This record gives sequence, structure tokens and C-alpha cells, in this order.
Amino acid sequence: MFMDLPLDALRTYRPPLPEPPGFDAFWRRTIAEARDHPLDADFTEYDAGLALLDTYDVTFSGFGGHRVRGWLLAPKGAPGAVESLPCVVQYLGYGGGRALPYDWLLWPAAGYVTFVMDTRGQSGIGRPGDTPDPVGAAGPAVPGMVTKGILDPDDYYYRRLYTDAVRAVEAARTHPAVDPDRIVVAGHSQGGVLAMVAAALAPGIAGALIDMPFLTDIRRAIEITDAEPYAELARYCAGQRRHVQQVLRTLDHFDGLNFAVRATVPALFSTALRDPITPTSTGFAAHQHYAGDKELLVWQFNGHEGGGPHQQVEHIRFLRQLFG
Repeated sequence: MFMDLPLDALRTYRPPLPEPPGFDAFWRRTIAEARDHPLDADFTEYDAGLALLDTYDVTFSGFGGHRVRGWLLAPKGAPGAVESLPCVVQYLGYGGGRALPYDWLLWPAAGYVTFVMDTRGQSGIGRPGDTPDPVGAAGPAVPGMVTKGILDPDDYYYRRLYTDAVRAVEAARTHPAVDPDRIVVAGHSQGGVLAMVAAALAPGIAGALIDMPFLTDIRRAIEITDAEPYAELARYCAGQRRHVQQVLRTLDHFDGLNFAVRATVPALFSTALRDPITPTSTGFAAHQHYAGDKELLVWQFNGHEGGGPHQQVEHIRFLRQLFG
């Protein structure tokens, strides 16, 4: 069984930031290039048979102007019939896509709009995706997404995905059911780091729900866990021995710690003490560095599933406190 640092050590674990030179300029340029393309958010009514919800099949322009899919679900009649509502922009875990609207009923059932961003190039049996990643890898990679283009920050897969996450917030704001001043970003694992990125880079976010964030304190994670998907990085470096430092320099541009210190909105974090996939210490590190008001829930006997439905209870509590 995987075990990380003792709990007392975890509570004070605050590693140095792995911030590369020019980090802010890199991300300003990246987001500005994406905004050169019209957002062109499109919401097409979708008959999901959900009588109490308005459901929309979404497309918008993400990185490079590439079209990204999604879902928007709102309580019935929200656009124009009642005042606009808070919205939860939902990001997804590794290896899955937007699936079907029936997977995303929690937030509209609680009275909020939800905007689900599909994950480019990813799909799974339980959560199929609908968005291609039209950019070919700029070099060799091991199977999976984590090493695609990893020798150059400009070519790296997560540059595209992080940019999509920011543009998803901008797209959600354009729908009449959404109050543009009451948007919360949320996600688990890969979705957790996307929420942290959006909280740092997308202006006007109201709050963040960050569970077990992936790609955070990356240098430590790849040293202490053999679990996927960090194992993709270890396998790549095992073969590409001459490029290890180059790989690490690229990853520093995408480490969640560098976004945590730039995010100032209220946030609810969670981590689990038996999680080998996103090691516990990396979640504590993100919480320690996070610059805004923050709360951390620790699930003592759980792994990567974290709090499960009990975490959802805490999510609803957090939003009620945030929005009244």
C-alpha cells in the first residue's frame, strides 16, 4: 500500500516553487494567442429527455481556435425566465471525456448551471469524449497524453488543455442562464489542476473546488509513485536519459504549484492519505501555496476516490456559503 509523509509532516510541507524564468510571460502569450481566435461559443438545444433541465450541446474555440465540445445543463427555464444563476465549470479526470448529460445532474439539481468541458484527445469506456486534439506530437512519446510534445513547453499537450480550460470559463459566461460574476471552477485529479489553472488565469472567477490535483509538485510525484499517469513520465525519462532535465524544465511551466500561488479566489481543497495516483504530499503542497482563502478536507482512509459523495456534500456546502 502506498504511504506518503506522516500527517504531521504533511501539514507543514511547503516545497519551493518550481517556477521557470518567464513563466508569466509564457502564459500571457499563450492566452493572448488563443484570444486572437473568435470564441464563437455555440449552445445547441439537446433533447436528453430531462424534463426539469434545459440541456445544450456546446462548442467553443479553445487553443489554436480548435473547436472544443461540452455540455451545459441549467434548471428548466433559467435563461430569461428567472435571474441568471451561478455556474460550475466542470473539468474532467485523466482518460475520460464529457460522456452524456446524465453524468452531470448534481449541480443543476442543486439549483446551479453546470458547464462541462470535454477534454481534447481523451476518451474512456465510462466517459467517452468527443473532442479531437488536432496537433500532432512534436517528438516521440510513450502511450498516453502526459509526454506528448514534452521537450518544448510550446508544443506540450497541457499547454493546449490548460488554455481550453480558461476559454471554457469565457464560453460559459456568454450563456444567458449564467451569472458571469458567479462562476466556480471544479475538478478532480486532472480536473483539479485545470480548476487551479483557471482560478489563476481566468479573471473574475468566484471560487474553486480542487480535489486531488494532478500535475502538482510534479518533480516529487514522479520520484515517489509508480502509479499511472505519473508513471508515463518515469517511463519516458527511463528511455530518454539525455533529455531528463529538458523534460523537467518543460513540466515546470505546467506545475500546479505555480498556478496555486497566483490564484486568490476562495477555494475548497481535498486530498486523501492513501492516494498513490496524486500523492498526498502534492495536494498538501498545493494547498500550502494557494494564495486565496482556502480550506482543506483530508480523507484519512481513502485513495484517489477521495471523499466521493461525501465530498459532494462539502461542495454544496461551500457553494451555499459562497453565494448565500
